[in-house]
Amino acid sequence: MTRRGLLIILSSPSGAGKSTLARRLMDWDPTIRFSVSATTRAPRAGEVDGREYYFRSRADFEDMIATGDMLEHAEVFGNFYGSPRAPVETALREGRDMLFDIDWQGGQQVRNSSLGKDVVSIFVLPPSIAALDARLRGRGQDSDDVIAGRMQKSRDEISHWAEYDYVLINDDLDHTDAALRGIIAAERLRRDRQTALSDFVRGLNQEFSAREQRKRDIS
Repeated sequence: MTRRGLLIILSSPSGAGKSTLARRLMDWDPTIRFSVSATTRAPRAGEVDGREYYFRSRADFEDMIATGDMLEHAEVFGNFYGSPRAPVETALREGRDMLFDIDWQGGQQVRNSSLGKDVVSIFVLPPSIAALDARLRGRGQDSDDVIAGRMQKSRDEISHWAEYDYVLINDDLDHTDAALRGIIAAERLRRDRQTALSDFVRGLNQEFSAREQRKRDIS
């Protein structure tokens, strides 16, 4: 390991292309792992604990909140969802990057946690509201009422764009994908994330000292 891992937060309004970009990012570098959330809802058919979610009782989940073992959490339709702290801390120490698909509220909680220094937050904007509406309708999955609700929520999501480190306008998927990979590549090279850098520079200085000593010995 030569660096500390990244905690990558990727947020966007529904339909802006976040899920596609997340898949592309993990195809580009399979060592990037998607953070598995915990939930109090019951497993659905075919779901496996630790793969789709960590399935926990409400009492266990509330205990994890109380002890600070959740990086972020929210209650949605009567069930808790959140990101356990321990797997993320382990990954970061081992130099592995974790990808979070969370909204602005979850992003705020993670940035304000003790792991905030490891966060790289990226917000994805649609090229226009008309394009966002067209993408939602193009899925063919939701009723007009559901789409209207998603569009209203999107307005709230977009209002938090300035809280993020980077903002990408997804007007061309390939271009946005390349920009996202560029962000991750640059963030990995930040001085404070290269854990072996001090030792490397110390070795360079020792080489300088050895050269100077040889010159003195020759003279």
